[in-house]
Amino acid sequence: MIIFVDKKYIKAPFVNESEIENVVINNYEYLFGPSSIYLPKALIKTGDGGGTIPDGFVIDLASRKWYLVEAELIQHSVWSHIAPQVTKQMIASQQIFTKKILEDLTVEIYQKDDTAKEKFSELGIKEINIRKILSEILEKEPIVGVPIDSISNDLRDWARTLKYNVKLWVISKYVEFNNPTNIAYEFPEEFKPELDTEEDTLETKETIGKISRSDISILDLLNSKLLAVNQKLTMIYKPRNGGSQKKYIATVLEDGTLNLLDQKYPSPSYAALAGIQNAGSDRKTVNGWTSWKTEDGIIIAELRDKVSLE
Repeated sequence: MIIFVDKKYIKAPFVNESEIENVVINNYEYLFGPSSIYLPKALIKTGDGGGTIPDGFVIDLASRKWYLVEAELIQHSVWSHIAPQVTKQMIASQQIFTKKILEDLTVEIYQKDDTAKEKFSELGIKEINIRKILSEILEKEPIVGVPIDSISNDLRDWARTLKYNVKLWVISKYVEFNNPTNIAYEFPEEFKPELDTEEDTLETKETIGKISRSDISILDLLNSKLLAVNQKLTMIYKPRNGGSQKKYIATVLEDGTLNLLDQKYPSPSYAALAGIQNAGSDRKTVNGWTSWKTEDGIIIAELRDKVSLE
């Protein structure tokens, strides 16, 4: 249950698969990251012409990876619904003509969407190189991305048997008690999936006991003496749609939060988002780990990497 002033929100089931699918489309950056681009549904075919339509595709420009997206409900059978459906989609996604469709869709979005242009620009990808970069990304095997309302043991076991990497994110729905039309959705923090078979594979005997990058916080950097209490972090941002360049300074607090604009933020991404929106951006997400720098010019993502390697 979530309590907001005098209101209570209780967990509720999704009405149908379309509801969770639409929630994902409208909020995809909270799953796939701030440098991701969501491609709409498209009919793709297997080598023998068998047609299938995934819920969407995602290109992650920062990690140079791409996803086949299939939003699901746990009430659907893993063996008679989810597994055969995803298997057919993965086979179709490997076809050359499928990748050409996705490349063209991405270019079309780039041409029409200023936010997409900003994502390419932030990563230093020039317009003349867009198709080359997309071709390199799509040449890789896709990741199976499954946003779902819950994860069963069978779903975990199935995901771990696939030769493809699978990421499962849990999205929860809450409705106001006695007012079910007032709805809230819960997404995972920092884009972290509930299950990531790629991380499972990398967890060898040599890596067991080491901290995963996605689990590291500012507090971990403080405890590792890589940051200090009251240390200043800086971020410079200029909105693509106009406005002047601004410099933001955040203070590292003892509890691992960042103080910016007289407010405390629990993660660098939330602090960075507050900064860029203050500058006039309409972005909904941003990677704070690559946005904030120490006064010596060190990106805090580099400090995070040092903790994960310890």
